[in-house]
Amino acid sequence: MSQRLENRRSFLRLAGAGMATGAATGALAEANALDVPLWTREQGATAPGYGLPARGEKLARYPRLPPRFPGATSTVTPLQGLHGIVTPNGLHFERHHAGIPAIDPDRHRLAIHGLVERPLILTMDDLVRFPAVSRLHVLECSGNTPWLGAKPDWTVQDSHGLISCAEWTGVELATVLAEVGVKPSAAWLLAEGADACAMTRSIPLDGLDGAILAYAQNGERLRPEQGYPLRLFLPGLEGNLSIKWLRRIKLGDRPFQTREETSKYTDLMPDGTARQFTFVMEAKSVITAPSGGQHLREPGFHEIRGLAWTGRGRIAGVEVSTDGGASWREARLEGPVLPRCFTRFRLPWHWEGGPAQLLSRARDETGYVQPSRDALVAVRGTRSFYHNNAVFGWSVGANGAVTYAA
Repeated sequence: MSQRLENRRSFLRLAGAGMATGAATGALAEANALDVPLWTREQGATAPGYGLPARGEKLARYPRLPPRFPGATSTVTPLQGLHGIVTPNGLHFERHHAGIPAIDPDRHRLAIHGLVERPLILTMDDLVRFPAVSRLHVLECSGNTPWLGAKPDWTVQDSHGLISCAEWTGVELATVLAEVGVKPSAAWLLAEGADACAMTRSIPLDGLDGAILAYAQNGERLRPEQGYPLRLFLPGLEGNLSIKWLRRIKLGDRPFQTREETSKYTDLMPDGTARQFTFVMEAKSVITAPSGGQHLREPGFHEIRGLAWTGRGRIAGVEVSTDGGASWREARLEGPVLPRCFTRFRLPWHWEGGPAQLLSRARDETGYVQPSRDALVAVRGTRSFYHNNAVFGWSVGANGAVTYAA
């Protein structure tokens, strides 16, 4: 037992014994001499009106790539530093095509028209009066995890940071569509945002399972970069479909073939054709510790930790390899295991001090297994920019340094 710890315990025994004032004052003086931390001897600060992280906690978003033109930016979530499955609002990734509009919620309107019986224009007050739901779901950009261009110094924030998980609150889209009356001939929905590029996407009506007109996130109203005051949220589908700053919904009998689903957000195949409307985000996982940029300081026990998710329901299991895929072990899933939501996985590992290659492989409740990169490239090639859900890994050097495993 250290001398400082013994001295500290002696002080506490003295303080708790109800000593006379003079003796207690002497004990306090002794404590000061023993370098008792300042925060135990003075009044603490008053909490700010809006809570802030502790001093010294440095987690932050940053742009993954410089914008090609002003306003077309994205920032990435520091997955390697988060705990649990909920992403704080201030760290949730963002992606927008024409900057963040400054919308007056009192003037914002949602128009619903097209193949409906009763077209409506709704205010935010109207929408908040509908019955509300709150659900935990993951949101992933289809461009998360680039196919090419990975660098050895990548962190998991660089490779997988265009994904976050939050509690979304709003009115179910089905509730509002029931109010307007969808005509039998309607098969597709057009969603349009109020930003300067009028972001628009076509979505089939049979792909709207669990859709929410969201006005709150993690217990507070949406932040401007997340679509304030209203966004469409489509769990399990590529993030660009969850239109932010939602101002219009139109029902039609076919896709609307907008700019964002013809010149963009298509998957270029090896034969030169392009696949459209590849909406679902397939099962995927990533190890967050140990991960790129981190360092194992000494051999011995380490816990491998990571995240898994799927757009098709619940994660059923995750396997982890520490030898580059030569062998696999089943990781433990940490509950709750929710549909279309982050699931934490953990695996105890004894690092011997030599080189290692860490991989994770998720499977979901449909039986789908996350593919290897070679298997995915054999089907998709490398000319596509979107929907890369291949097995991903990290290399651990003999010195404990963790880097991207090419």
